[in-house]
Amino acid sequence: MLNIRPIQKPDIAAVLKMIHALAAHHGDQATLTHASLERLTFGAQPWVWLQVAEQAAVLVGYAALCPKIQLVYARKGIDMQHLFVVPKLRGQGIGRALIAACEAYARVQQAQVMTVGTHPDNTTAGDVYRAVGFEGIPSPGPRFAKGL
Repeated sequence: MLNIRPIQKPDIAAVLKMIHALAAHHGDQATLTHASLERLTFGAQPWVWLQVAEQAAVLVGYAALCPKIQLVYARKGIDMQHLFVVPKLRGQGIGRALIAACEAYARVQQAQVMTVGTHPDNTTAGDVYRAVGFEGIPSPGPRFAKGL
């Protein structure tokens, strides 16, 4: 039995472990800590909204959403920053269930669009996103960043 629900404080350690696993899979070194994840999800100004997938009282996946806006069009959006399912359970519909929960959340927030990105080599993820109704979008062009 699969249960998709919002993250709770006792879930932080398990979700943190999955976030670090996702980073390692992409060759990155995660610096996120238990305290920073708690602050980002439960702080006075939450920055991310997380859904978890639970099977037999064990967390088996998560999705992370962040707000976005196209201000000139007054167009609210949600970006799915992460979608992760433990490797041994992939292909069983857990990712699709998480995506559906994220879409439901986005609608409640009155978002008009939900976006997600994936590595160009991750064709399996691209196929899943297309199968649930996502369409490819052209690159928005040059972007820049500056550390603060």
